[in-house]
Amino acid sequence: MPLENSRKFRVGPCACAVFAALMLGSLSAGVAGAQTTPTAAGPTAQSFQGSVAEGTANGQVMDLTLDDAIQRGLRTNLGVILSGTQTASAKGQRLSQLQNLLPSVDASFKESYQQVDLAAEGIRFPGFPTIIGPYGFTDIRASLTWSLVDVKSLRSYIAAKHNFAAAQLTADDAKQMVILTVGNAYLLVVADETEVASVQAQVTTSKVSLDQAVANHEAGTAPKIDELRARVDYQTLEQQLISAQNALEKDRLSLARTIGLPLDQKFNVADRAPYAAFDEIDLNAALKQAHVDRKDLAAMVEQTKAAELQRKAATAERFPMLKVDADYGDIGVNVGNSHGTVDASGNFSVPVFKEFGIRGDEQQAQSQLDTAKAQLSDKNAQVDADVRDALLDIESAQKQVEVAKSNVDLASEALSEAQQRYKAGVSDNLPVSQAEQSVAQANDQYVSSLYRHNVAKLSLARSLGAAGQYKTYLEGKQGGK
Repeated sequence: MPLENSRKFRVGPCACAVFAALMLGSLSAGVAGAQTTPTAAGPTAQSFQGSVAEGTANGQVMDLTLDDAIQRGLRTNLGVILSGTQTASAKGQRLSQLQNLLPSVDASFKESYQQVDLAAEGIRFPGFPTIIGPYGFTDIRASLTWSLVDVKSLRSYIAAKHNFAAAQLTADDAKQMVILTVGNAYLLVVADETEVASVQAQVTTSKVSLDQAVANHEAGTAPKIDELRARVDYQTLEQQLISAQNALEKDRLSLARTIGLPLDQKFNVADRAPYAAFDEIDLNAALKQAHVDRKDLAAMVEQTKAAELQRKAATAERFPMLKVDADYGDIGVNVGNSHGTVDASGNFSVPVFKEFGIRGDEQQAQSQLDTAKAQLSDKNAQVDADVRDALLDIESAQKQVEVAKSNVDLASEALSEAQQRYKAGVSDNLPVSQAEQSVAQANDQYVSSLYRHNVAKLSLARSLGAAGQYKTYLEGKQGGK
């Protein structure tokens, strides 16, 4: 499932669970459509982590803003591309169903040349030539076939129109998913960079403590254990720094993969993600907005309508059909010596002994309709759950950010106090070691909670069908305020 690389950053399960649920839930509409009418392979959750590379890498370091990343993703993300091919396939199926309702006209031109050997056929008459010909004729003809009354084809065509509308809505929803996916990948890189800078600062502080412990030990004012403890703390932070840098580089690759950027292209993320408390939001108004604006929900409504029409089309197999065939042509030894011919007929047919086949088609269509209705009911509940989950995550992350920021200040103050006490010789460096660990933990919690808070705001925008207003939501405002 996407966001698997976030485990390196210890962001916790909340943001991952919301992101995964939104990805899988949004894609369910496309899966449901495939059950009614086979279409081209649509995007999966993993598809949104890939892209079609655009351009070539150069030796310069580019500044990549969040807007640039999202616009690139909307052009090159594999999820959007596959959604486009699925829409094109649905459009082709709609045109194929339309042709069944329109007259089919074919034209032909035939030039015939023949010579017959009667003797070879065993035909011999005295005084009659054994070879006839050569002779020939020209035939220019047009034929028309038209099903004037075909209820089944009419209902199948209308169902195809609904499937095409559903595919278009699913493609629009895929763009929302790209914004969420790219935004998450971008924010993860920003958080990684903050984490690297924080650990680097801790390494620098730990080096000061180590130098002090070494100097005190050499001066005979501190035991060897102080130096060893300080060195272990310093090397542990160095290991954390290596791990954080590795996570940053891998998340850079993931972001590049998501937006179609060449993997060897160097870039800097130009936008930061400062903390912005989110405005109060009316839950009932948010739920109404989600039910109106969510494209995946609208797509599933269209697919349910298509399934209903497919069920009616199966019943319409019992109805009589009226078909007209017409043929008009000009035939003769050549065009200058020819004469017109015409043939027209009407065919009225009624199925007499096809009941088991019709019942089988009806049961299959009813099964697909029942499935579509069940999925639509679940989708309505999921939309509500998405909005409520996002609001809960925002509220929780907001409190975590505030507490984590306070912890950072308190831990930094405690570290400073412990360092001063050790420098003054009042205590050993054990409190310094413990304070450094507290600072590292507090900084890590602050960065991860800030990341979760921003991802939760993006998830809320997506759950409301307003991912295009991502900037407004990241700034802590509801869309339209």
